[in-house]
Amino acid sequence: METQRRIRALIGVALLFVSSATLTLAWCGSMSSMPGMDMPGGWTMSMTWMRMPGQSWPGAAAAFLGMWIVMMVAMMLPALSPMLWRQSGPLTALVGLGYFAVWTLTGVIAFPLGVALAEAEMRSAALSRAVPVAGGVLIVLSGLLQLSRWKARQLECCRGAGEHAGAASASAKEAWRHGMRLGLLCFRCCAPMTAVLFVAGVMDLRVMAACGAAITLERLAPRGLYTARLMGYATILTGSIYLARG
Repeated sequence: METQRRIRALIGVALLFVSSATLTLAWCGSMSSMPGMDMPGGWTMSMTWMRMPGQSWPGAAAAFLGMWIVMMVAMMLPALSPMLWRQSGPLTALVGLGYFAVWTLTGVIAFPLGVALAEAEMRSAALSRAVPVAGGVLIVLSGLLQLSRWKARQLECCRGAGEHAGAASASAKEAWRHGMRLGLLCFRCCAPMTAVLFVAGVMDLRVMAACGAAITLERLAPRGLYTARLMGYATILTGSIYLARG
């Protein structure tokens, strides 16, 4: 019975991943057909932070949030899957919902900040010209953070959190709380890669795939800290290329 339940849970997770990945691909494909806005400084502003013709700001926010949730499921579910496998039980879905509630809140906060920054860049040519260099600096800083002791501590906590998942099956309330605790741990641990995602392009499939792979490998690989440091050096190199182009 336990094995059958675990197999059903694994099939459910696989279907959820395939669905979210397919929707992410479709969304990115539709967005890539819409040209962004050429900005002073030789870069292009993504349509992510702009309204479509005839679209209200609440509608734009809802569209972004829907896209963000689907994208986060596609990116984070592979790293979360082993914990869900161990947790496997009637309250597993609540653990997952609590986990992704944290990432949903991240999107709720990120959208108005992104819109405000985009509007400031459209009003100020000087600010717009500084964007490529500022982006490169932020990516380099994210790489340095990836190499820090702080990152090592966060990764250790994140990798160990799922080992004690069984306690979350005590009640629905505890399952939800456990999922949110996991989400907060994961958010802190993934902060460098999340920053890179926002700077390099929320709608860029290559960036999403690279960040998702980095997060999964550092969480699940036998030598996760070694993997995280490799990603840190790669991130610093990427930021240096941004700076050189800027």
